[in-house]
Amino acid sequence: MKQNNKTHILFRYGIITLAFLVFAIGVVVKLIETTVVNAPAWNERAHRELSQVTVIPPERGNILASNGNILACNLKVYDIKLDLRHNKVMKQNVIPWAKIDSLADSLDYYYPRIRNLAQHPDTAKKYSWHTRLKKEFDKAPERRNRALRLAAKMTLEDFQRIRNFPYLKDFKGKGFRIPVYKEEKNIRIYPYGRMAYRSIGRVNESFETGEFHGYSGLEKDLDTLLYGKPGKAKKVALTSGITNWLSQAPVRGFDILTTIDIDMQDMLEQELLNICQESKAEWGTALLMEVATGEIKAISNIELLDNGTYGEALNRAVQAFEPGSVMKPISMMIAFEDGLIRSVNETVDCSPFQRTSDPHAPNVKTMKQVIEMSSNTGIARVIFRGYADDPSKFHDRLTSIGFFEPMHTGIAGECVPRIRKLLPKDSRGNNITMTARHLDLARQAYGYNTEIPPLYTLSIYNAIANGGRYVRPHLVQSLIDEEGRDSVLPISYIRDRICSPETAEKVKSCIREVVWGDHGTARMVRDDRVEVVGKTGTAYPVEKGAYNTSKRRYAFAGFFPYEQPLYSCMALVLGPAGTSANRTSGQVVKNMAVKMYARGMLNNSSTFTSSRKESTPIFAASDGSHPTKVVSHLGIAKAKKVKADAHTAAANSVPDVTGYDAPTALKILECKGLNVIIKGGGRVVSQSLPKGSPIRPGDKIVLSLKI
Repeated sequence: MKQNNKTHILFRYGIITLAFLVFAIGVVVKLIETTVVNAPAWNERAHRELSQVTVIPPERGNILASNGNILACNLKVYDIKLDLRHNKVMKQNVIPWAKIDSLADSLDYYYPRIRNLAQHPDTAKKYSWHTRLKKEFDKAPERRNRALRLAAKMTLEDFQRIRNFPYLKDFKGKGFRIPVYKEEKNIRIYPYGRMAYRSIGRVNESFETGEFHGYSGLEKDLDTLLYGKPGKAKKVALTSGITNWLSQAPVRGFDILTTIDIDMQDMLEQELLNICQESKAEWGTALLMEVATGEIKAISNIELLDNGTYGEALNRAVQAFEPGSVMKPISMMIAFEDGLIRSVNETVDCSPFQRTSDPHAPNVKTMKQVIEMSSNTGIARVIFRGYADDPSKFHDRLTSIGFFEPMHTGIAGECVPRIRKLLPKDSRGNNITMTARHLDLARQAYGYNTEIPPLYTLSIYNAIANGGRYVRPHLVQSLIDEEGRDSVLPISYIRDRICSPETAEKVKSCIREVVWGDHGTARMVRDDRVEVVGKTGTAYPVEKGAYNTSKRRYAFAGFFPYEQPLYSCMALVLGPAGTSANRTSGQVVKNMAVKMYARGMLNNSSTFTSSRKESTPIFAASDGSHPTKVVSHLGIAKAKKVKADAHTAAANSVPDVTGYDAPTALKILECKGLNVIIKGGGRVVSQSLPKGSPIRPGDKIVLSLKI
């Protein structure tokens, strides 16, 4: 018996030993196969894995206003998602509908799928979270959404709030242990909205690389500086596996300190918008520049949109247009500098010349009168004194002052002036008659047959205001690296001088007559508080190869204050024919100067106050106001109260609230179930829904208020 047991035991041990031996042989064979036979393939795979380099995107630099306010910066946000195929969700045998309904209530309140859903009662049910969650939980567990987005581009505070919503708070743990999670994103934000939109620019994400690069404005032109330098991480084999090892840290992009002044930018945008609205213009553009430095303090572009409102659009400040008469002071500057004329009181014959007539009397004008009355024939005859024999030299003269050189302002889409060189042969070798060249020369002298961006026109006016020094306009003041070191960019000059100080003074005195002369074309630009000077210009736009005489471009370029110019400014507006640059673009420049004076921005005291007539305080109609008590408390001698019609109306119709103050009107209308939007301040002067019109719950009504 014992012998049989021993035999059985030895047999079993033999089988086990044989199994281990076979396993060991298999391991050895596999080891030899891996390390010897297939070694090159495995070594190649290991090399391929370990040689992989992960690119770490750098943090994009900020764009700052001149005072350091942020115009563009990065913000880390999160998409908050729910994994409905998470194992903790899949294990639920019974769906807790009560808790899911509570979750839907919370999401509808804090993170609705459509904003202002209450104003669309017909679609409220369709787009509520109740409908969305029920649709998902009714599916088979394996078909549910793994990434149901609950909220997009939110903060960590939002994630914590959602994490504690009903149903979700029942899941314990962190990270992958719970079904709700967040995906990190970096977005570019612009705290001042669309202010200087085209100049600051915007970024776009590349689908291939996921990198953000600028596609307009400073974001595009300075992208290499703003983007920074990517970092690198290599694969490293550790005992716990292969991981990324930082081999080169990313370098943050430069912060760009611009020359934009937030206050001036806001004023310029508002003034340009006001003029565009008043004149029913199609678009307008305006620039404000500091004379001594060439810093662009404000730049605005307004365009009439398809919905009938105005918004920031194409940056026409750097696009080329036929300038019209704003070219005349530039031609006169060349004439003075070349010695074609020597005194502002020198006269020129302004009779019809080169198919052009001068409607202004007298036929013989001084140089001041030529600019004051905007004489085409006068400026053409002056230029002919030096360039009639060889009209091509007029182009050469403009080239000599750097007029065709790129500005490199930092504004994307910048164009250079296009003025045809009047050669005796065209590009095909055909002869061009002197008569044709003379006609073109005359037109170029007074601003036709040319295309010049407003930026270039203003730069010459700025040089005249600057005593002849041709400073380069620019938007970038300095670069700041990630350690805070500031690299201030020096002021640069396109030409140290384009004319002598004496010539600049002569041209300045001629330009002054446009605003302050008895026959000036911009007399409405006068204001005794600050002396603005400049030149008007008008031109018909070319559409479909021909001039459209139903529209005109109205330009005004100038500077202020006259004696010691601090700022140059230009506005260009395309509007219907029938008005003038005096009433449109000229008013933009004038109003900017007056506002800057009022705020003490022109080296003056900001104690300016306009004269006011004595007025009587007015109390708007109200259900509960007591003007007698208010008058007594404030010690007012007299006051009057606006009366309004009784606001009684049928239960389902709109009442009349004109004359009432905002709180009273708001109370009356909200009791009727209306959503009230208030514009302005003071008392109600008009309402968008007329009295007696039927009410549907959730309807909007806009109240316009005035003092």
